[in-house]
Amino acid sequence: MVAAIIQARLGSTRSPGKTMKLIGNKPLLEYSVDRAKQARYIDKVIVATTTSNIDDLISEWCKEKGIDFLRGSEDDVLDRYFQTASNFKADIIVRVTSDCPFVDPEVMDLLILTQKVLSADYVSNRLKKRTWPHGLDIEVFTFDALEIAWKNGKEKREREHVTPYIIEHPELFKLIEVPLQEDLSHYRLTVDYPEDLEFTRIMVEKYDANKMNWREIIDLLRKYPELVEINASRIDSRL
Repeated sequence: MVAAIIQARLGSTRSPGKTMKLIGNKPLLEYSVDRAKQARYIDKVIVATTTSNIDDLISEWCKEKGIDFLRGSEDDVLDRYFQTASNFKADIIVRVTSDCPFVDPEVMDLLILTQKVLSADYVSNRLKKRTWPHGLDIEVFTFDALEIAWKNGKEKREREHVTPYIIEHPELFKLIEVPLQEDLSHYRLTVDYPEDLEFTRIMVEKYDANKMNWREIIDLLRKYPELVEINASRIDSRL
């Protein structure tokens, strides 16, 4: 079973509460959930939130919308992913974050198929050098790889960021990268800062970008370069 697991919490340090902030008439989280549901090869979409009281809002929203969810550790995100994948018996995990409202189902399907065809343990469109826009990052990995990371990853960053143990042990795992031929890393489609929120609201409320695929979104940004300037100062080439 292929499961998209969307990590979501309200206790963000850079933009507290962003996950449930309204964009148009929907909370930010709903956009990534909706787009994951559009992927042909994803069987189930699950929200992995925390046991913190502040995240009661997320779990209640999931109940109202009929969305599968599991609550786990706030800081040990690796454990949260492992417990969620184990509970729902996922064989393949598609890792998505709730601050990426334009995450693309076509990209998810591409990476899922790549994993299946190549029998990879881990597939990503951003493994070495970023070529995809910020906010279109996808990771696909097997439950077996996740379990090994969960058992052996001890460092704080390995627990907090889920996949470092897998990525940093190529001798243990078959790793595959799916880069773009054209470098589009100067586009920012994620929400971390107030400028990102402003950009996303304009993209959704004025241009219905949530109904576009990633190519159409890039075409729109090329047509209206002033949109790119809204959050261009937040691009970090190291990420």
